[in-house]
Amino acid sequence: MFLKTRKGITMAEKVWFLTGGSRGFGRIWTEAALKRGDKVAVAARDPASLVELTERFGDQVLPLTLDVTDSDAAIKAVHMAHDHFGRLDIVVCNAGFGMVGAVEEVSIEQARLVMDTDFFGMLAVVKAALPIMRAQGSGHILTVASTAGIMATPCGGLYNAAKFAVVGLGEALAGEVARLGINVTIIEPGPHATDFTSASSMVVAQPIDAYGPLRDELAAAYPAGGANDPRTTAAAILAVVDAPHPPLHLLLGSGRAQIDQVYAGRTADWDAWSDGPH
Repeated sequence: MFLKTRKGITMAEKVWFLTGGSRGFGRIWTEAALKRGDKVAVAARDPASLVELTERFGDQVLPLTLDVTDSDAAIKAVHMAHDHFGRLDIVVCNAGFGMVGAVEEVSIEQARLVMDTDFFGMLAVVKAALPIMRAQGSGHILTVASTAGIMATPCGGLYNAAKFAVVGLGEALAGEVARLGINVTIIEPGPHATDFTSASSMVVAQPIDAYGPLRDELAAAYPAGGANDPRTTAAAILAVVDAPHPPLHLLLGSGRAQIDQVYAGRTADWDAWSDGPH
């Protein structure tokens, strides 16, 4: 089967494997791929959340139940997708959740959970996909980081740590697999109006009173609302997976001005202290 893009370019359908497909970015990107005729193995913790997709798109969809913190299950799910569709063109590691709390407030158990989901879950999927893509001589891995993986904010340190790890691994991986015909893109969304801040997607640490004034300052500096529409990201994702030379980094939504400011501050520190304290 072949697809015709909006520019009239004829392209073969693609086979996707995507985690965290029940809602938010994952659901939007899954539907965008399916609507244009691609096939998607879509994984989620709650299989009931995928029923509507199978009713609408039939055999184009392979629904998979998966908690990415189970590394063995993640590996099995990737192989099931490959066995079912016969190849694996695009892997999107989207599953994850947020963590709010000062570093002192977040328990070790909570820290391990966010790393197990946002980083090690991604790692298990990537490691399962790589031998398949190496054998094919082609493939595209998209890891979902965040602008929180580029610049850190107070009371977001453990989430920052997980997303910084995703970015670091993606950059190294890209250099390792480029000669093997495999592309890597690190997706870095800014704030979007998904359900990311809901109780099922965000863990809030037990507060310590000493950090109360800081939380108040942050709430005033970053009021709720004004986030980007997540539906606008679908076109960018499709363009990236269709590009012959996709970018290593894809920034979605707002946040560029803050990122530039952060990098300018780093450069200033490096320049000022390159020969020791002045």
